[in-house]
Amino acid sequence: MDSAKMVMRPSSSCCLSVSHNPNTSTTNKVSLSRLRVYTNKEKLPFFRSLKCIQSPNPDINSSTSSPSVLKSASRNPSSSLSCSAVTASPPPTYELATCKLELLVAEFQSMSKPIDRVKRLLHYATLLPEFDDSARIAANRVMGCTAQVWLDATMDAEGRMRFSADSDSEITRGFCSCLVWVLNGALPEEILNLRTEDLAVLNVGIPGTANSRVNTWHNVLISMQKRTKALVSERQGKSPGEPFPSLVITGDGICAKGSYAQAQARYLFPDESKVEELVNILKEKKIGVVAHFYMDPEVQGVLTAAKKQWPHIQISDSLVMADKAVKMAEAGCKSITVLGVDFMSENVRGILDQSGFEKVVVYRMSNERIGCSLADAAANPAYLSYLRAASPSSLHVIYINTSLETKAHSHEVVPTITCTSSNVVQTILQAFAQVPNLNVWYGPDSYMGANIAELFRQMTMMSDEEISEIHPQHDRNSIKSLLPRLHYYQDGTCIVHHLFGHEVVQKIKEMYCDAFLTAHLEVPGEMFSLAMEAKGRGMGVVGSTQNILDFIKQRVEESLKRNVNDNLQFVLGTESGMITSIVASVQSLLNSVNSSNVKVEIVFPVSSDSVTTTSGNSSMGLNSLGMGDSLKLPIVPGASSGEGCSIHGGCASCPYMKMNSLSSLLKVCHHLLDDENTLSGYEAERFNLRTPHGNLIADVGCEPILHMRHFQATKRLPEKLVHQILHSYSNGRLVS
Repeated sequence: MDSAKMVMRPSSSCCLSVSHNPNTSTTNKVSLSRLRVYTNKEKLPFFRSLKCIQSPNPDINSSTSSPSVLKSASRNPSSSLSCSAVTASPPPTYELATCKLELLVAEFQSMSKPIDRVKRLLHYATLLPEFDDSARIAANRVMGCTAQVWLDATMDAEGRMRFSADSDSEITRGFCSCLVWVLNGALPEEILNLRTEDLAVLNVGIPGTANSRVNTWHNVLISMQKRTKALVSERQGKSPGEPFPSLVITGDGICAKGSYAQAQARYLFPDESKVEELVNILKEKKIGVVAHFYMDPEVQGVLTAAKKQWPHIQISDSLVMADKAVKMAEAGCKSITVLGVDFMSENVRGILDQSGFEKVVVYRMSNERIGCSLADAAANPAYLSYLRAASPSSLHVIYINTSLETKAHSHEVVPTITCTSSNVVQTILQAFAQVPNLNVWYGPDSYMGANIAELFRQMTMMSDEEISEIHPQHDRNSIKSLLPRLHYYQDGTCIVHHLFGHEVVQKIKEMYCDAFLTAHLEVPGEMFSLAMEAKGRGMGVVGSTQNILDFIKQRVEESLKRNVNDNLQFVLGTESGMITSIVASVQSLLNSVNSSNVKVEIVFPVSSDSVTTTSGNSSMGLNSLGMGDSLKLPIVPGASSGEGCSIHGGCASCPYMKMNSLSSLLKVCHHLLDDENTLSGYEAERFNLRTPHGNLIADVGCEPILHMRHFQATKRLPEKLVHQILHSYSNGRLVS
């Protein structure tokens, strides 16, 4: 580059202009204006010296660096950087950290080749002050970094922060060296006002590893800010906030922290007699079991143990349940029991019929309705009114958490495809790519619809290369063009995820900002944005229950491969029933390598109003806990319904899902084939009713599900669905 000019943020307290021109002398001039600095000299670990001169009438043009800004910024022992500070009334504020960062940015941005920036980092790694071995403890580890990183923080008598850091990676040591130089001696407000985005412009990385490098900058900064907040609170005499309940999983066992976690853990070690009873009856009557992740911990604990002896048991998200039921029927199961809400048993019934297994009987776990707030929202007449506003060339993408009847009626208004939280983004992107000028109408989950729209808005700020990694047929222009044609229903929510509200989000920001954050796509926008920010620095996932489980497993596997002592903390931003599958998966991974080095903590972000505190020990080790002991654990009633929910945020579990009890499962299995009359109210409904246009609900309602299964297999919308979209309807009937 023959010439370049960089002007740092004009609105900041320190404006740095660096000019390079081959026609000028080798001594480049640096102009620093409006720079406010400390009144006392501060010894700097990198710059040999930083002379801060206060003058009533400063001549900003007299500030020069010799021989160049790069050599000054690279801590040339023979040079110094002279900064002019402008006095003002009232007295100047202290913003030297901002100036330091801008100098650092200028230095790295002046190097066009990535390898030069990496070499500079390696140089700075050699200048990092020695780290005290006594501080090299698990509590000082920074999560989310590819390498091991330790960070220690203190506050001096003047209220300034002091940091020391170290890493087992030389490049990461370079990162730490830069951050410690920028923030050491800064006031807490300076540190807390620094944004992770301010570090992205440093543009340091090796091709193919840039994201992990940026994540290191971000995650170390987040840890610095968290520890700064804690020390400020301590200095002010504030007691630390009450932590969320959690389960700590190790290779040796489980420790429950807090009464709510104890209640969740009580059935992780199920009654062996119940397991044996269930296995015997399943084998005898050839019964398959499909259950959702959100089941009661007692049920999941027994099912997880029973699966080791009877393979036809599946605990999964709703996408997999019907497909697994078909596999079980193919393997010879005569009956399928569904542990979930009613739309799940309807879907299983419909897909079995479509697959030729009409004689396989499907049973629910209650003779009462097992509802779902989302399914109820879509059954409201207002939902069909929303769809009737659709223009020609429209596609309705309906969440699977709806009844078969809703799917049928919707499909007769607008061509419809079913989706789940794990495939909804890809479904919508493929639809826009495959059908020109398409309008997409999503429903009924309002939060998920808003989150998808926000995700697409964020994609417009990505590069074309980054977007193509998400979907190869899209770029920034195509994403911008589809936004006005994406519509979502405004009046449907899941009662579980709706209550991940402001109180919970604020507590996560304060106490868990450096933890891994998981969030279901159904959570409100504030929680979604927090999780998306964490995802952007490699510390989070937003998606389905299966996506959340896979993310946790992946991070544990990565930690085990490093073969070092590690503490991984995950905030579980979905229904607490996930914990059984998480514990089983994590323990399997830990035991597979016989590891005692890795600890995994699952945090339940429930509101304080969601939990009833009981007397006794708040933390209990469960590695040797038997069923007799578990019955002594406290039962935690919810705020109103006994399910751990609070209007202030943080709903622990779904009351509908908890209608699927172990006693109901055993009752159905025992009476099955022997006393059918007793189970008449438990059998999943086979729809013989017809739609307003005379079509069987079972046939029309299953078609959107079959469209989704086709998409899952081929990653394209089926031609039949595309034909329906392009040719609209005839007399209220789908065009075949």
